[in-house]
Amino acid sequence: MKTHFIPPATATALLAALIQAQAGALPLPQEKAVILTPAAPAVPRLNCPNVYGARPGSPFLYRVPATGAAPITFAAGNLPPGLALDAATGIITGQVAQPGAWRATLTARNSHGQDQHDFRIVVGDTLALTPPMGWNSWYIHYDRVSDALMRQAADQMISTGMANYGYQYVNIDDCWMKKQGDPPYRDADDAVLPNAKFPDMKGLADYIHSKGLKAGLYTSPGPWTCGGYVGAYQHEAADAAKFAAWGFDFLKYDWCSYSSVADTKAPDGFQRPYRQMWAELQKLHRDIVFNLCQYGMGDVWKWGGQTGNAWRTTGDLGLEPDSRLPGFFSIAFSNARHWEFAKPGAWNDPDYILIGWVGDAHGMGRGVPTPLTPSEQYSYMSLWCLMAAPLIFSGDMAKLDPFTLNVLCNSEVIAVDQDALGRQARILKQTSDEFILLKDLEDGSAAVGIFNLDEKPQKLSVSWAELGLAGARQIRDLWRQQDLGTFTGVFETEVPRHGVALVRVRGT
Repeated sequence: MKTHFIPPATATALLAALIQAQAGALPLPQEKAVILTPAAPAVPRLNCPNVYGARPGSPFLYRVPATGAAPITFAAGNLPPGLALDAATGIITGQVAQPGAWRATLTARNSHGQDQHDFRIVVGDTLALTPPMGWNSWYIHYDRVSDALMRQAADQMISTGMANYGYQYVNIDDCWMKKQGDPPYRDADDAVLPNAKFPDMKGLADYIHSKGLKAGLYTSPGPWTCGGYVGAYQHEAADAAKFAAWGFDFLKYDWCSYSSVADTKAPDGFQRPYRQMWAELQKLHRDIVFNLCQYGMGDVWKWGGQTGNAWRTTGDLGLEPDSRLPGFFSIAFSNARHWEFAKPGAWNDPDYILIGWVGDAHGMGRGVPTPLTPSEQYSYMSLWCLMAAPLIFSGDMAKLDPFTLNVLCNSEVIAVDQDALGRQARILKQTSDEFILLKDLEDGSAAVGIFNLDEKPQKLSVSWAELGLAGARQIRDLWRQQDLGTFTGVFETEVPRHGVALVRVRGT
C-alpha cells in the first residue's frame, strides 16, 4: 500500500478540524506554518560555539559545523599539539597529551567567500562547556530501536544539514540490551550484552564517528531499565569500561528500578549511584558526557554539577499533561526556576525537543505529527535556548520537513543556547498571560524572550528598568535574523497566541 508523507504543520491543521467536527468544539486557532529562519547563504558561515572542552589523553573528535555552498575547504591555525584537521571534511581528530587552553582560528572557504571563527579548545577536567546538541531515539523508536535505525539517524543528521548547525550526538536510549527473561545478560568480562538488534556496538560507534559525529547510549543504575532491560546495578565498572571500549561518548543514566535496591532516605540516597558511575567514567581514557536522568529528586540541581554534566529537573516531558498550555510550558516554568545552578559543564536538562513526528510515550506508539502550533514550536525552541538546555531532538529523523528544520536550525537562536558565558536565563516576569526571560551573553549583549501565554495575540513589552539597562539599545529579531532598529526605554511588539518574540539587545 502506498503511503503519503504529510508535513507536521499540515497534519496539525487537519487534526484541529477533525476535533472540531467530531466534538462540536469551539474552533481551534488556525496558524499558517510560516518559516521565519532565513536560508543559509552560499558564502560559508561557521556555526561553532566559542569554546570546546576535552580531557587530556582522550581521543578527540569534532566536526566543525558550517553552512554554505559545497564544496567547502576548512583550515585551522593554532590547534593544540596532537590534533589535525581534515581540510575536506572539517573533522578534527587526534589526542592532546597535556592540559591547557588554545585559541584556534577556524576558516571555511568556498567559491563565494570565507568565514573565520575563534575557537577556544580547553583541555582539562570539564566536558560539555556548552550544552550538548544531538538526537535521541526514545520518543520515536522506543523498543523498536535497532543498529540500522541508529546508522540511518547518523546519515540523516548529515543529509538534513543538522550537523552543520552543531548537532553532533546520535544517542541510543533504552532497549538496546538483553531483556529480562532473555539470559545470558553479561559476557565473560561481566559487561552487559546487547540484544540481537545490535550485533556490533563497536562497529556502530565507529560508523557514527566516521561521519564526525558522536555516539551516545543509555543504562540505569538499577537492576533493570525502565523498559525492563538489563541495568548496570553491581556491574558499574565493567559496563563503563565496555562503553569506552565500544567507543561511546555520552551516557544517559536513568533512575528506573534503582528505588527497589536503594535507601533513598539516606542523606546521599539520590546521589550515590550517580557519584559511583561518575567516578568510574573519570578513570577512563575517553570523554563521556554524563547525563543524570533522575527527574529532579533530591534537589539534583544543587549537586548535579559535581556528579555529571547535565541533570533532568522534572519528569518526562512526553508524559507531561497539557493544561491550558501545552506540557512543555509547565516543564520550562519548573526548569527555569533553577537558573542559578547552571554553568559551563553543568546544565539543567528539561528533557528533549519533541516536534516533527513523535510517538506517544504512554504506549510507545509510532510517530504522528506534533499537535503543537507553529507559534508553540517557536516558543519551545526559544525556551530551551534561553535556558541553556541540552538541545536533544527526539522526533523522527526520517521525516524532517522544512518547517521543523527551520525551528531546529536557526544559527542565531542556537548561538543563544551555545553562548560560552554559560548563563541560564533568569525569570523577569511571570503572570497568567506572559512570561519573560533574560539571558546574559558573553559579548555583553543579552537575549530576551517575551512569551504570550494568552489565547489570543497581544502586545507585550519589556522595559529597560526591568532589564537593568539605560539609554539607546539596538534590537535584533533572532528568528527572522533582522535588525529592528534602535529603542530607548522600552521594547514593545505583538506576540501571537502561545508564541514568542526572541530578541538580542545590544548597546549602540
